Amino acid sequence: MSWVDAHHHIWDLARPGYDWIAPGSPLRRDYALADLRPQLGPVGATLLVQADPSEAETAFLLEAARASGGLARGVVGWVDLAAPEAPARIAALVRDPLLKGLRPMLQDLPRTDWILDPAVQPGLRAMAAAGLRLDLLVLPRHLPLLPELVARHPDLPMIIDHGAKPAIRDGAMQPWMDDMARAAACPGLHCKLSGLLTEAAPGATAETLRPFVAHLLACFGAERLVWGSDWPVLTLAASYGAWQDITLDLLQGLTPVEQAAILGGNARRFYGV
Repeated sequence: MSWVDAHHHIWDLARPGYDWIAPGSPLRRDYALADLRPQLGPVGATLLVQADPSEAETAFLLEAARASGGLARGVVGWVDLAAPEAPARIAALVRDPLLKGLRPMLQDLPRTDWILDPAVQPGLRAMAAAGLRLDLLVLPRHLPLLPELVARHPDLPMIIDHGAKPAIRDGAMQPWMDDMARAAACPGLHCKLSGLLTEAAPGATAETLRPFVAHLLACFGAERLVWGSDWPVLTLAASYGAWQDITLDLLQGLTPVEQAAILGGNARRFYGV
């Protein structure tokens, strides 16, 4: 079975941006596909996801995907969705078939309800018309907004990144559990099984994550969960291979068909790769 890593990054710090990477952080160095390739194991395809809010980042990732020899099958880029010219920019960018989606960095915006702002809605409608997907980089505080967002844009496929980053380190499952259940009741909304280890305390194991993953499985089923690594941010907590092993442990109660869906099939279907 060939896995799909539906969420990882690369960056070149010679380029402007990446202000969220703190000075002195282990992440404050260049990360390229060449660094990831030796670690892939069963992963046969990936999706590159933006890590800086700029169209230059989108262009950088599209070029990297084109040069990847078929490894990176798509890009989730960035456009200023609140800008008046957002629909025109989306129409121009979508001419590149490697562009699969867009991701506003909602977790970093001061306004929790920014995604519902009237100025953003034309860009979201343009995304749906262009056949793009919306990656939701959200925190638990954003979850109550998602039913309204989905209701406004029922034709726009949406996926929650990193399980909305629950407070695993604190062991706090509420109100995340109830809010996630209400969000998951929205037709078609997907969720990524990614980014969880870095929300836990150092040394976290499968047992640490199990109640959170069990809830995601109960909410979304095996049909709407999508595996990703969040590499290289993942390396703050574990190696690429360790996350693969933990994932298999967490999914051990599922059938082979259900595991295959989460580990690759759902990503291929959702992103059209």
